[in-house]
Amino acid sequence: MRVVFAGTPDVALPSLTALLESRHQVVGAVTRPDARAGRGRALTASPVKQAAQAAGVEVLTPLHPRDPDFQARLRDLAPEACPVVAYGALLPQSALDIPRHGWINLHFSLLPAWRGAAPVQRALMAGDTVTGASTFRIEAGLDTGPVFGTMTEAIRSTDTAGDLLGRLAAAGAGLLVATLDGIEDGTLAARPQSHDGVSHAPKLTVAEAQVRWDHPAFAVDRLVRGCTPDPGAWTTFRGQRVALGPVSLFTHDAPSLPPGRLLADKKSVVVGTATGPVLLSTVRPQGKKEMAAADWARGVRIDVGEDLGG
Repeated sequence: MRVVFAGTPDVALPSLTALLESRHQVVGAVTRPDARAGRGRALTASPVKQAAQAAGVEVLTPLHPRDPDFQARLRDLAPEACPVVAYGALLPQSALDIPRHGWINLHFSLLPAWRGAAPVQRALMAGDTVTGASTFRIEAGLDTGPVFGTMTEAIRSTDTAGDLLGRLAAAGAGLLVATLDGIEDGTLAARPQSHDGVSHAPKLTVAEAQVRWDHPAFAVDRLVRGCTPDPGAWTTFRGQRVALGPVSLFTHDAPSLPPGRLLADKKSVVVGTATGPVLLSTVRPQGKKEMAAADWARGVRIDVGEDLGG
């Protein structure tokens, strides 16, 4: 089947690779325009653009998919389906109507749960123990289209959003190819999503990533893991923002500390929460590199009674 792949970041690469190695013919790739990145703010091609060009695949980078020239070229490429993974732009109906089998999206949740831009982060923050991926046909609503197939993935107690997304991207690539196989063979039909169990996963804001030390320890742990690596959990110390890596929960012999109170020794840094302390792993002060929490504490010389978040 002739397909045009749509995707932008690294998480889309396993699916692009799987499609290139499948029986389907990838005749084009759609991705977001080059964007400024890095310290030098140089214009940088998306990971999908770089990979597609390396494979000799034509790349389309419309400012918006409603662009008439883009849609005309897409019609010329004559895809029968357009598989999508994290493309990053809303598709107008005029674009959705071009491929005969539509645009088939790989979404990293078990729909109808966690519709939206941040399903993996929201699942971790909510304390879900199982998540997965779904393939569905894109329609006008936000992740509301009929579902072709799903796969499940256990959420581990130490998973960050980056860890979990990496596993889902790798396993989901196989689901996406299998979905296209079934569509081409006529053996797979999409089923409407249930009206029960709907939840939404809007993109995380920087404000949401601020750690609230007056929350329970388990909630602090979930928030930090859900915000790692993006947008990054943070707190303040002496009026300056500091980024935090994943924290560890105590199982026994935990010191008693009020919320936000710091306790440091040569090897560790502990912070109080509403229910018990957590152990910091890494800290990145504003404008500096990430470092072990104990190294940071030695450098700033924490005073007795000092707090995070104050």
